[in-house]
Amino acid sequence: MAIEKSTKKIKRRFGDRVDGRRVRTVSPMARVSPYIMKTRNTSQNYIRDEIDTTKIDQYIKDKKAKGMMGFNLMYILIATYIRTLSQFPGLNRFIAGQEIYARHNIEICLTIKKEMDINSPDTVIKAEFEPDATAEEVYEKINQIIEDYRNAPGGAFDGTAKVLSFMPGLLMKFVVFVLQVMDYFGCLPRFLSRLSPFHGSFFITSMGSLGIPPIYHHLYDFGNVPVFMSFGAKKHRYEVQSDGTTKHVPYVSYTVVMDERTVDGFYYASALRYMTRIYRNPWILDERPETVVEDIP
Repeated sequence: MAIEKSTKKIKRRFGDRVDGRRVRTVSPMARVSPYIMKTRNTSQNYIRDEIDTTKIDQYIKDKKAKGMMGFNLMYILIATYIRTLSQFPGLNRFIAGQEIYARHNIEICLTIKKEMDINSPDTVIKAEFEPDATAEEVYEKINQIIEDYRNAPGGAFDGTAKVLSFMPGLLMKFVVFVLQVMDYFGCLPRFLSRLSPFHGSFFITSMGSLGIPPIYHHLYDFGNVPVFMSFGAKKHRYEVQSDGTTKHVPYVSYTVVMDERTVDGFYYASALRYMTRIYRNPWILDERPETVVEDIP
């Protein structure tokens, strides 16, 4: 599929937000849909698919041979999504105040635990990336954030959540309501949206580390995350080939929950096909993309 390339930056205008600019050239249907489908939770589409990890397993083996011992599928999925955003920037749009915005940056959210124990607390970490980030850059940044969290008492999100937890229920409800109103009108301070796990380009969670299939995780009505991915544990099967022989195939199932108001089905389908091409040749992620596509005005 031919993709139009553009590097022209669009100046900030009245009506833009600190975390995104309003997209003013969408179709009339896209302009109206946020007023009909008012929340992310009621505007979700779901898809489930599988990844043949034959090439991915070799890619991971190559990285570990270079000393990146913690390198695994999660980093490839994140790097692949970032690379897809560089060519399909519409995926990085979000809805706020019934308007469609193009996010200024790429923010990835993921849940981690300090220890793989049922009583160990979990938290959400966030990492910001450039659209031309390589897999190794993704690994280095996220791995450092995870190590910093596991070696420290807690992160900024934990501290904010702790403050809220001390509030009486009615006061907490009021504070959250005020934050939602501020976010609706684009008045939420940038430092809050930066630490909020409900604001970002993409949320990913691993069910594979728990040994269970991927769940369909809902989108959050608070915040603006438009896409949530979950992936499960690796499995194996034998597939019959056209010549009658059987082939051993390792695979991982994954689910994606998407806000259907940001882009249409054809756009999502094209982006998912692009991701599949990367899964079949993950070495693409070692090189920067030739160009980065800018979203429509």
